Amino acid sequence: MGILHEDVVLIKQAEKEGDPSVITINCPDKTGLGCDLCRIILFFGLSIVRGDVSTDGKWCYLVFWVIGSPETRWGLLKKRLVGTCPSCSSASGISFYRSELQPPKPPDVFLLKFCCYNRRGLLHDVTGVLCELELTIKKVKVSTTPDEKVMDLFFVTDTRELMHTNKRREEVYDYLKEVMGDAMISCEIETAGPEITACTQASSFLPTAITEDMFDLEMPKELRSGSLTSKSVSVTMDNTLSPGHTLVQIICIDHKGLLYDIMRTLKDYNIQISYGRFSIKQKRHCEIDLFVMQADGKKIVDSSKQTALTSRLQLELIRPLRVAIVNRGPDTELLVANPVELSGKGRPLVFYDITLAFKMLDIGVFSAKIGRHLIGDREWEVYRVLIDEGVGLSVPRNTIEEQVWKMLMGWD
Repeated sequence: MGILHEDVVLIKQAEKEGDPSVITINCPDKTGLGCDLCRIILFFGLSIVRGDVSTDGKWCYLVFWVIGSPETRWGLLKKRLVGTCPSCSSASGISFYRSELQPPKPPDVFLLKFCCYNRRGLLHDVTGVLCELELTIKKVKVSTTPDEKVMDLFFVTDTRELMHTNKRREEVYDYLKEVMGDAMISCEIETAGPEITACTQASSFLPTAITEDMFDLEMPKELRSGSLTSKSVSVTMDNTLSPGHTLVQIICIDHKGLLYDIMRTLKDYNIQISYGRFSIKQKRHCEIDLFVMQADGKKIVDSSKQTALTSRLQLELIRPLRVAIVNRGPDTELLVANPVELSGKGRPLVFYDITLAFKMLDIGVFSAKIGRHLIGDREWEVYRVLIDEGVGLSVPRNTIEEQVWKMLMGWD
């Protein structure tokens, strides 16, 4: 007997504030599904405190215990999770994989041109509106004029795929107007042409301000004192406990998007999880047990493959993002970078967290850019924020680095 479409994802909201809500997902399986689901949960600002995953290769059952907020849009979250799960045949009650002989069509890119009077925290407020409206920022160019006006150019894609309609564009305009009030001067939305869309793709050009060690893809032999990294990451593999699976055991400190970082790494390596358990102990200490196999259904027995996967997992958990303050001529620039999935998807809410940290530190933004760069054999999303120093930068550089890092990692 089949499963009803609305029962693919069930959400039981917490009865008391501070208690976890429970998300249960029961659907056909596909490689990388866990990554896609964790990415959506991260986008909605939820923290996963516990998780159980099991699959027979055809059907999977996942349970996530998450901490949300009073503003969490549970109905929309369920809709997005259901949309990510492989389709089921409601007529026969039997599940089938959706045909994926052709790659999915890339989403249309739109250019949002926004002009307003400048003020502290402006960029974060605009970014917050775009996130609320489920607009994904692919690229941004922010500039400040001498008369204290700001021109923002946001290249966005629409999760709802409705930006071609006047109703959707009016919704964006009205929401921005409501938040910005009289500070807003103009707002225009247009379809980005092919030549503009091409500019949002990866570039081989790497700004000289970005230091090589920021993108070091090798595990450091020892962590430098004061370096912005997570600490105490242990990854081990064991082939003796299961006849058909390799056990991957991870012990580390929790951070925002931890399970997403693990899942995206396994997805990029085409590793399938048959069973997994994730839990947070005291003081953010996490324990993850994953019984995995390769795409061919076999254990990971090759020592070189074990070493490569172990090293990559350690690196992604120690430094899931790269944060640095650099000199750009006489000015100061913040650089933040995160790896892009092989599927082309970037990490959610990075720009939102950066601008929130700046707002909390009462630091202005003179200009900002988001771009993608090919570095080595990987694609990176790079955020470059030129700080508005005004009469002088009152916040120490290392404080800016640390606060942005903590915001991105979800550490108080």
